[in-house]
Amino acid sequence: MGDIVITGYGVKAPGIDYKEDFKEVLEKGICKLKILKSIGPNDSHIVAGVVDHDFVMIKERNYKRHSRVSRLAMAASDDAIKMAEVSGKDPSRIAVIMGTAVGSIKEIEEYSVLATDFKKYPIHGVSLVDSHMVSSSVASHLGINGQVFTLTTGCTAGSDAILLGKLLLEQNQTDMCIVGGADASLGQWSTFGFNKLRQIEINKGVGQTGVPFSKKHKGFVMSEGAGVLILEKEENAIRRGATIFGKIEGIHSNNEGSQSLNTNALGNLMLSAFKKAVNGQVPDYVNSQALGLHVNDQIECYVHQHLFGQSVPITSIKGALGHSFGAMGVIQVISALISMEYNFIPPTLFTEGEGFEGLPIVYDTIYRPVNRVAITTHGLGGNNTCLLLNKY
Repeated sequence: MGDIVITGYGVKAPGIDYKEDFKEVLEKGICKLKILKSIGPNDSHIVAGVVDHDFVMIKERNYKRHSRVSRLAMAASDDAIKMAEVSGKDPSRIAVIMGTAVGSIKEIEEYSVLATDFKKYPIHGVSLVDSHMVSSSVASHLGINGQVFTLTTGCTAGSDAILLGKLLLEQNQTDMCIVGGADASLGQWSTFGFNKLRQIEINKGVGQTGVPFSKKHKGFVMSEGAGVLILEKEENAIRRGATIFGKIEGIHSNNEGSQSLNTNALGNLMLSAFKKAVNGQVPDYVNSQALGLHVNDQIECYVHQHLFGQSVPITSIKGALGHSFGAMGVIQVISALISMEYNFIPPTLFTEGEGFEGLPIVYDTIYRPVNRVAITTHGLGGNNTCLLLNKY
């Protein structure tokens, strides 16, 4: 069937607009999180990952009636298309697959107070509750009329978009896939909800919460952002003279089948997904989903120790950027592409590994050749999606 390769990518994340920004954050171990005031219960503040730009204007087009999540996806897609130098392609043979966990929840929350006032109800109100607008907005913006799908599989949604894109290309359903994830969750609905579940902390400073692999800290840090990849068959990319940044070596997804709000704490299903993704190969390091939730991070620890022991370093970029839900898997892939290109392993910020002493955590940037990276994602809803990325 031929290998599926990555020929371009775009990222919009806290403090990150372009590849060069992301490289600096990763290599130097820079935290881009900040305090959002008066957004939590009783006007409390939270630590969050905020994208500073609003992207209302993109390529001199006004997108004020599009949700923030759609605008993030469109902006990241523009950068990915530019990097891949895509031009002259049949738009009916290009697919768009975007993943999102919370969709337009920020705007739904904002306009909910107008729901009973017909005169003030926004004309674009219906489109805001349709999560598929994330992908269809990207397709419209880029002039694409091939297959367009939106996946709402929670925090694995971006990773699952990669899986579906790979399958479509292998089955010759399309010639090119624009795949990615986007989320913009920073409102009271999400803040109240995850605080109610005791999964985010209030009135903490940066570095005091959302710390991966640390029993001394609690909770995760919510973030917004988007990551987009251009996927193609290897032979097509070579034929058009494209630069190839990496190859999707393996990817697998399963679901825990757990009841709502529960997590399979044993880690056996994550282990199964990871085993099938790596298929006996050994990565140079693991770019982990670990985000500061003890159960999730313990699952990551169990899986890693079972498969690799002390032989493979493990890191998480969540201390730098927070957790951007359905966008995070693709952002992790992009971070891996950058580390492969520049030969370094990024550090895990703020942790001293309390409670995870047997795990080979990367505390400081490691400079060495990087040719293969494994990536893990899982989340609310029970999906576990893991992939293996190879340098080209």
